[in-house]
Amino acid sequence: MAEDDVKLITKFIRDQVEAAGAEGAVLGISGGLDSATVAFLAARALGKDRVFALLLPEVGMTPEAEVEDAREVASILKIDAKEIDISQVLRSYFAVLPAEAAPAVVNGNLKARVRMTILYWHANLLERLVLGTGNKTEIMLGYSTKFGDAAADIFPIAGLYKDEVRDLARRLGVPGRIIDKAPTAGLWPGQTDEGELGITYDDANAILRGMEAGRGREDLAAEFGSGKVGLIERRVEGGRHKREPIPTPDL
Repeated sequence: MAEDDVKLITKFIRDQVEAAGAEGAVLGISGGLDSATVAFLAARALGKDRVFALLLPEVGMTPEAEVEDAREVASILKIDAKEIDISQVLRSYFAVLPAEAAPAVVNGNLKARVRMTILYWHANLLERLVLGTGNKTEIMLGYSTKFGDAAADIFPIAGLYKDEVRDLARRLGVPGRIIDKAPTAGLWPGQTDEGELGITYDDANAILRGMEAGRGREDLAAEFGSGKVGLIERRVEGGRHKREPIPTPDL
């Protein structure tokens, strides 16, 4: 990533906040690469006093190492941060919902939506915008929760593939262990992005770039295999509803 790209993204954040008449920005920090990178960008764009971070672990499920990494990001940037255990909120939901009968992904999506609700509560209270942390790879693959992490006012790194986010993080000074750890949404024990996607980010990035460049399916299949290319095609198509406006009838 070039320094010009950093300047472009920070200017984008600053311009969007100012255009909205907002006091600053709110974002969730998970201890992962994407949220750490957006936090570093936001602090550079707006100044530490206009960035408010929320750490939203589920005690007993979220690994303590992830929480420690999130705390370190806030400490390095000297931004205000608040830590809220979402366990009590989830217990209230699961008192009326049959969590034990639902697939892990269904309960995981609820957790993502609970976290976004808490982010927006604080954003409304503080008159700030919510910064999304989704990257281009995730967005193209539909790898997000609708009205959960797919909800935000602006998405600063939505134009960057996962490997580009990693390069940007190094340029910004994000701690190395956050950059190098296996990406995970942390929605259930042992969950990893690549395990859930069924493909590595390196292969996904390369296939998506090939599709974007207009390479044909046979050409891509010859390099990556028809199974991987088909998986990416299905995910891109299946996630289309997350990238497009909600359908409405023409009246």
